[in-house]
Amino acid sequence: MDVVADLHVHTTASDGQLSLSTLPGAARRGGVDVVAVTDHDRLHPGLDAPVTTREGVTVIRGIELRVETPTQRVDLLGYGVRETEALRTELNHIQTDRVRRARRMTERVEARLDVDLAVAFEDGVGRPHIARAIAESDADCGYQEAFDRLIGNDGPCYVPRDVPPAERGVRLLRAACAVVSLAHPFRYDETDAALELAADLDAVERYYPYDREVDETRLDRVIDRHDLLATGGSDAHDERLGVAGLSADAYARFASRLPDAQG
Repeated sequence: MDVVADLHVHTTASDGQLSLSTLPGAARRGGVDVVAVTDHDRLHPGLDAPVTTREGVTVIRGIELRVETPTQRVDLLGYGVRETEALRTELNHIQTDRVRRARRMTERVEARLDVDLAVAFEDGVGRPHIARAIAESDADCGYQEAFDRLIGNDGPCYVPRDVPPAERGVRLLRAACAVVSLAHPFRYDETDAALELAADLDAVERYYPYDREVDETRLDRVIDRHDLLATGGSDAHDERLGVAGLSADAYARFASRLPDAQG
């Protein structure tokens, strides 16, 4: 399938490597015409409209919001975001908590390893920033090892963070976004439980670069049952776009729900 729209991309506003200035070039190299910027729990501060164009590339303002369900935490993707006061308030709280959490984890790692870590405690900070700082420090510990030994969910330096309940997260996104989708259903321990959210959403992330075989027909059945859109993207944290995403026909159906692009 020829991918024309990569609808799951992270930038330096959270834990990605792309900036808005490097995004158009990465899109061209990846052969895509459309990119959705979906930073973690944050709207990119450089995007001022739900849909814009940059050097001929359509850029959709999006977000990836983590929410808490009764059984697990899952991620929602919002597209074509028009920022509301309620969403702004929630995101400000989440970012304040993210900074607090990053400080506490950094302090724990520094005490445990007897090193100083260069972590910028600012909006968008997360565990990948701490892991990179560990790998770049005097500690004999690489990036993935930092998660495995120190800051993974069961690690000695892990600190939990506040996550909104699913009901509130869905309500906030539906009020602000043209399309709300369930992200990467097969990444959760309980895929079926995650898919139960689909009835309250607009879409499911149908195309995603899993590192294993998955039964995508399960997603097709959910999409058909609830008359949902299919979304898809690479979940890029580097500069490789177009690894997964939507074909021209699938994107046309998705784009019909978006406001017109502003140049």
